[in-house]
Amino acid sequence: MLRLLATALTALVMLAAPVLAQDAGDEFVMPVFRGIAIAQAAEAGLGICIGPDAAATMSCAQDICMQESGLDLAECSAQLWCYPHAWTADIFMQHQEGIHWHDFVCGENSRESLERLIAASCAEDYLIECSPVRIWDPDGNEVLGIVEAPITILE
Repeated sequence: MLRLLATALTALVMLAAPVLAQDAGDEFVMPVFRGIAIAQAAEAGLGICIGPDAAATMSCAQDICMQESGLDLAECSAQLWCYPHAWTADIFMQHQEGIHWHDFVCGENSRESLERLIAASCAEDYLIECSPVRIWDPDGNEVLGIVEAPITILE
């Protein structure tokens, strides 16, 4: 009986030890991944936000688009949510008939693979202009910025 009690007590201490160690400050903290949200009104406005929550980040992008364009929510529709955003590019594209827009590619694991994806996107015959105007790294830092446009990073 004493042996059974000692075994049960040992098992209880072994199971409780990891829980007690967590309180000692050695706890694992999950990294915070962020996504990127894009809202765009054709030829009128663009909103870009980075954040951890899809709904709040898309709402942020739509608000910026509406402020920039003067249009309402119907025209500033959420175009893209990419989570986690990893390497991301904003590509300016202009059709041979004159209309222009921004296309976005995201989620690439490296700058090199992002550059290959940009090149493939720009290989269309109907485009008279196509080039990346902004590139963000996985931390949300803008590493290429040809245009000045607001981006909001939510915490």
